[in-house]
Amino acid sequence: MNPLQHPNTPAPQRVSVVVVGAGPAGLTIGNILRRAGIDCVVLETETREFIEQRPRAGVIEEWAVRALEERGLAENLLREAQRHTACEFRFDGRQHRFSYSELTGRNHYIYPQTLLVTDLVREYADVRGGDVRFGVRDVQVHGIDTDQPSVSYTCPQSGQHQVIHCDFVAGCDGARGVTRRALPADRFPVARHDYGIGWLALLAEAPASSDCVLLGIHQDGFAGQMPRSPEVTRYYLQCPPGDDPENWSHERVWAELRRRLAVDGAPELVEGRLIEKRMLDMHDYVVEPMASGRLFLAGDAAHLVAPIAAKGMNLALHDAFLLGDALVAHLTQEADSDSSGLESYSEACLRRVWDYQEFSQWLSEVYHGAATGEPFRTGTTLARLRRLFSSPVAAAAFAEQYLGTAERY
Repeated sequence: MNPLQHPNTPAPQRVSVVVVGAGPAGLTIGNILRRAGIDCVVLETETREFIEQRPRAGVIEEWAVRALEERGLAENLLREAQRHTACEFRFDGRQHRFSYSELTGRNHYIYPQTLLVTDLVREYADVRGGDVRFGVRDVQVHGIDTDQPSVSYTCPQSGQHQVIHCDFVAGCDGARGVTRRALPADRFPVARHDYGIGWLALLAEAPASSDCVLLGIHQDGFAGQMPRSPEVTRYYLQCPPGDDPENWSHERVWAELRRRLAVDGAPELVEGRLIEKRMLDMHDYVVEPMASGRLFLAGDAAHLVAPIAAKGMNLALHDAFLLGDALVAHLTQEADSDSSGLESYSEACLRRVWDYQEFSQWLSEVYHGAATGEPFRTGTTLARLRRLFSSPVAAAAFAEQYLGTAERY
């Protein structure tokens, strides 16, 4: 029996592009396609309510905001996001403010991923009339190395097996999705790096104690404060990998945050109810190349960068801009269709991916070196930090990587 045959399968459908996954990458691609009048379907295993409430990243680099704005996708973001112009390192018992906006004229935007996804799905489904199917099950990708790929799934309402034929598949379904598994493992190895540390990720119903990101370098482990909204703050605490969040009571969390972020003259942390506690084992991976035949991966389906440098959502958006624009260029041409953007997609994405991975590794040593208990690594960590605040050249290089503003990758 043909793998697409099923006793309860209605007539196949056909569209130009099937996007698997309704996260920032998938919804951005869908919006780019809809704006160009290209027919597409977005498939998502979760409900709309779930993806609009799932807490994730919150830092968006300015180049990404401008790219969203160019595509008509940043109206709410530009009106409501916080602009951050500096971050603050805390070490040696003192505050060290790094004003990257004064140095470069650029800034970060703080806009929780939940809000961005809500904006993108509303624009795609409600404004641009895009076809998005939530709660689908048993998603499978077929024929990616032929000129007739397809995606099958089970409809949650009818229980019917559905098949959509298409010209291209955009795999935006994350680290555990099906699209990456559709790539032959022998031809698409995964390069992985494990840091050997864990972070306890916390959301607190409390305002931040500072107007910027706080980065605490401490002998007992890194601590970070990242404002998300006037009422909610993201915190991170370094801990052993595999630790259980239940080991961290409300009292223990706040005691450790106060201790690791304590410096002379700083305001006290504002304590609040913890509405999320998750354990993150720090690791990175990269799939190279990011495409096979008619399947193109984007976002966490292709690469994961630990939240050390707050780069994950920015890489997902970068992939989406390149892939969405390349698909539009290809599909809106006639017989001599331009495929150069699709052919160079993986290489163009990976240049930025690998640069961000390298920066994450460098920053990890800054964050975590002093907690190793090794005098040598403690010394080199402090040397890096002091150089950052004493050398204009080192400061400019750090700002370029922190903001993602290199002219070429």
